[in-house]
Amino acid sequence: MIEIHHVPATRGVRPIWLCEELGLDYEIHPVDFSAEYRASKEWRAMNPVGKVPVMIDTNADNLTMFESGAMVQYLLDRYGSGRLQPAPGTPEHAKYLQWSWFAEATFARPLGEIVNHLREFPDERSSEAAIEEMRNRARLCVTAVNDALKDCDYIVNNTFSAADIMLGYTIMLATKYLPEPLPPAVNEYWLRLTTRAAYVEAVGATT
Repeated sequence: MIEIHHVPATRGVRPIWLCEELGLDYEIHPVDFSAEYRASKEWRAMNPVGKVPVMIDTNADNLTMFESGAMVQYLLDRYGSGRLQPAPGTPEHAKYLQWSWFAEATFARPLGEIVNHLREFPDERSSEAAIEEMRNRARLCVTAVNDALKDCDYIVNNTFSAADIMLGYTIMLATKYLPEPLPPAVNEYWLRLTTRAAYVEAVGATT
């Protein structure tokens, strides 16, 4: 059993979505997202920086992980049987890794900073200039994804992979924190992802 400690609309969507795509048994444990609980010794023992998600693989001596991208790759390598990622060592796998890491390290970063800024400096203390700078960094990423998708349905080798799961969550953030509509290729891609049965089940299971 895969146990995923999760808060709706956060990065736990990624491993939950992947479990649905792979047909893995999993269980969601809702997390109290209050600042007090996330600072508690109980939660910090599971995630040392007080964030979500946390995943526990009870099939592997209760292996505990707290980074969503690493969870995705671990589940693929342990349970995927070659599904949803190109063969390691190939150019396609290199592109798969690039877009997977881009989704979190480059694209999600400015969007996450907007979330944190609005939480820590609400209302009149918010700096619109700072938020707009973060939006501009995210817009560069949206443009890069749009250019990559102009002639294909999915981000790697025109085949659905876990890189699309990684990117899909970040595009979800972009729809919330960028005021303008997604560009055409990204919008079509987003619609394609959100109509996948596994995505619908994953999001439905977390709300």
